[in-house]
Amino acid sequence: MHYYSLNRQSDSVDFRTATVAGQAPDGGLYFPETIPRFPAGFLEQLPQLPAAEIALTVLRPYVGDTIPETELARICAETVNFPLPVVPVTERISALELFHGPTLAFKDVGARFMSRCLGYFSRHETQPVTVLVATSGDTGGAVASGFLGVPGVEVVILYPQGRVSPVQEQQLTALGQNIRALEVRGNFDDCQRLVKQAFRDEELRQRRQLTSANSINVARWLPQQIYYVAALGQWPRAQPPVVAVPSGNFGNLCAGLLAYASGLPVAHFVAACNQNDAVPRYLQSGQYAAQAAVATLSNAMDVGDPSNFGRILELFGHQYPVLRELLSGYSVSDAATTATITRVFQETGYALDPHGAVAYYALEDYLRQHPEQRGIFLETAHPVKFPAAVETATGQPVPIPAALQELIQQPKQSTLLEPEYEALRAYLWE
Repeated sequence: MHYYSLNRQSDSVDFRTATVAGQAPDGGLYFPETIPRFPAGFLEQLPQLPAAEIALTVLRPYVGDTIPETELARICAETVNFPLPVVPVTERISALELFHGPTLAFKDVGARFMSRCLGYFSRHETQPVTVLVATSGDTGGAVASGFLGVPGVEVVILYPQGRVSPVQEQQLTALGQNIRALEVRGNFDDCQRLVKQAFRDEELRQRRQLTSANSINVARWLPQQIYYVAALGQWPRAQPPVVAVPSGNFGNLCAGLLAYASGLPVAHFVAACNQNDAVPRYLQSGQYAAQAAVATLSNAMDVGDPSNFGRILELFGHQYPVLRELLSGYSVSDAATTATITRVFQETGYALDPHGAVAYYALEDYLRQHPEQRGIFLETAHPVKFPAAVETATGQPVPIPAALQELIQQPKQSTLLEPEYEALRAYLWE
């Protein structure tokens, strides 16, 4: 498997080069030259297959011969060594719970896979690799956990000051060792802009070997297919589900659509957004316009110009009618998000986090218009990561899992940074 840049001004590369580089030299995102189909009989066997075997089958074509089969099997087993359960919430709606990993968020899957691939690729390198990543919440914590203590790898995380939850901030700033956090006086789009500028800085890249752990990196993006496939193995009905995905930078939804293109049966996808609604507006009009990010309760989705939407357009040949047939977009307000958490908790006892609530609301609305269908929404983070919002909506305290107790007590370690590229460049030049 080779990967080409969406800007089409760089040579195609293999999985190893795409992973280590993060982004193409021309500034484009890497995209697979071909979309593999799932092997014959694979989908029928899903209910009996362990998650590690599902992961290996899904990812083997993308990795190619850059990692030996036995090593890739080990990486896959370590990536999904926690549950990915589909849990019924109502008669027509189920939750795909993706918060059972070490940082209680869906990004554990991609971060663990990427960290282990990069560790394998870097095992004989003399120059350390710097993983440079922007986060709107959960990416940073998952990357920090996944790369903590990995030899030859330094992690630099940019996050927007005051726009991540207290638990998310602790997961970014309290680990130390090879993890460094930069607290940017701005929003996520500022963080992402700075990271992209660093990757375009040839002089800096000669000084530091940079790679990204955002979903712009193929090794972070591609493994997110695993839990969509695993969910279908738990789906008890012959009719494929509607799948609603909380969407910010759109890597998660793009992975689901990629799995669909490989043969995964899904009736329809719902892009569930908060007030940052560039994609829902596109799906209504056919015209895409980036916008400034707006702060919301579902902060990990506060992205005004999602990078991975370009990959979605590429996947569907930039054919708006084809994409519009498969994908619906919703924009959900903070008021509706809070009301959904309250109502679902009162009616079912299920505690949604704000991101899951956005997806639940959108899925419920779609199913109201399609009463013959049933669906799955992605519950992407544990409610404890957003205690104020969840406790206000439910009237109940959110218990702190034992895994977080010790981390919460650790001192914060971060460096304030102005949202200007020269400030980041000076920091990385040291």
